[in-house]
Amino acid sequence: MNKWLLLATAILLEVTATLSLRAAVDHPGWYALVALGYVGAFTTLSLVLRSGMGIGVAYGIWGAAGVATTAVAAAIIFGDPLTALMGTGIALIIGGVLCVELGSQAAHARQASHAGEGNA
Repeated sequence: MNKWLLLATAILLEVTATLSLRAAVDHPGWYALVALGYVGAFTTLSLVLRSGMGIGVAYGIWGAAGVATTAVAAAIIFGDPLTALMGTGIALIIGGVLCVELGSQAAHARQASHAGEGNA
């Protein structure tokens, strides 16, 4: 399975678990989905790492996307506030994740070019 699809699945499972935790405050039956979601998220995240994605990239994207998605979903589902300042924070999170990913790609490209020089 594609490592990016696995990462997206891990993010969705984590967001589902976190939103279920909020629902469980009033309806304890949701705790079952909390447990399943977090176990599934960490299991899937471990598969992402096994597929070869670096932990800095995987965890950074997983954590940041989870925070941003949870904030937006909580505003929609639970009526939590979502202010302009929070929107700016979400945009900064997205920018940070892009920097981590682009930096990782550049590092891999540099490693590949250095490995190629040794074979010349």
